[in-house]
Amino acid sequence: MTVEPWETVGGGAAVAVCCVPIAREPLSEAAAAELAPLLKAVADPVRLRLLSMIGSHPGGEACVCDLTDAFDLTAPTISHHLKVLRTAGLIDCERRGTWVYYWIVPGQVARLGALFTPLAQPATP
Repeated sequence: MTVEPWETVGGGAAVAVCCVPIAREPLSEAAAAELAPLLKAVADPVRLRLLSMIGSHPGGEACVCDLTDAFDLTAPTISHHLKVLRTAGLIDCERRGTWVYYWIVPGQVARLGALFTPLAQPATP
């Protein structure tokens, strides 16, 4: 994972320079291609809920055993959705004994947030 340079925008929020809000300037082809998999990963309601559950879990990480009961889905389906989030770089995991623990990758999630951060001033034509 690369560390991005940051700049301050409206309200003092820091955003990655590579991910300036879409209302400030058009995305380059490369930036759009880089961000599309992240957006695609969270475009599914189950994956969005999983990401939220992992991020809001006490201690900042969640055991897969804590996630599966919240859904009326099979364990392989939950595993598939977690793999999509992991492949997009939004979460990471570690096996501890028989269980796998997941946590959010803050830099990747921040890139999504930065993309939609409101601007202090509207874009100029």
